[in-house]
Formats: sequence, C-alpha cells, structure tokens
Amino acid sequence: MTGYLTTHVLDTARGCPAEGLRIELFRIDGAERHLIRSLITNDDGRTDEQILPAAEFATGEYELVFHAGAYLDAIGTPPEQPRFLDVIPLRFGMSEAAHYHVPLLLSPFGYATYRGS
Repeated sequence: MTGYLTTHVLDTARGCPAEGLRIELFRIDGAERHLIRSLITNDDGRTDEQILPAAEFATGEYELVFHAGAYLDAIGTPPEQPRFLDVIPLRFGMSEAAHYHVPLLLSPFGYATYRGS
C-alpha cells in the first residue's frame, strides 16, 4: 500500500463544511519545520488534491496548520480581541505507508481532531 495524507474541515457551529480555510503542511525534522504546501479548502471543506500525495509520502512527523481565525473573520463570526482560536497547529506522526486522514471539527471556541479513514 502507498501512503498519502488527506484532511477535511467541518464548521460544527454552522453545521457545514469550512470552505476557504487555508491549511499549511510542514514536515518536522528535529527542531526545524519545512513547509511542504499550502492549500485552501473547497466547498466540501476538503482540499482539491491530497495534502501529501503518494509520490511525496514519507513516514515521519508532520504538522498541519489550520488558519481558523482568518476563516472565522471571512464568514463574519463576530471577532473578539484577541480571537480565542486563530492558528491551530496539529502535530502528528505517520509511521507506515497508509492513508492518513486528519480532519478538523471547528467552532469559534473549540476544535477536535482524530485519525479518520
């Protein structure tokens, strides 16, 4: 099996996919972070391509950074200063060549994630 990474963002406060949310993927190498790609979610809350396709997959430690504050601003969520959730980093490991799906369930005051399928 070949490994790859996908994600999905759901706006649980509004009950719909989070369209237009910027996501960055970093590979972690010791104390260094290396940006691999930056993508925007589509109308289904997913990226149009795998966030880490099979051709680029390698096991190791990664970080997905979800730019929640900018998304919440764009959809008109009343801002507080500072916003409770702005940038959400999720650091995780991929230890085998498999499909990793790391979704984010988002609201203005909380989030959850898990390893999906």
